Amino acid sequence: DEMSLQNTMKAIADPTRRTILNLLKKGRLSAGEISENFDMSLPAVSKHLSILKDADLIRDEREGKYVIYELNASVLDEALLWIKDLRGD
Repeated sequence: DEMSLQNTMKAIADPTRRTILNLLKKGRLSAGEISENFDMSLPAVSKHLSILKDADLIRDEREGKYVIYELNASVLDEALLWIKDLRGD
């Protein structure tokens, strides 16, 4: 639907969030592991993670005291299909 696509586009418009998606492409990571790749505080990284989560681009799962993040490929696929459709492929 239109609103979720808008959220998806807004979420991937930010370079930090695109980097997070690229990191998660390689596998599941905790917030701490993700934040090690950036020169910013954990709360700042958490804000990016929550935007990606609101857009349904990532999922999180509690494992003990850690929250583990992973890509939600189906939403990415939907966005790609929309873009391809727009291009007329």
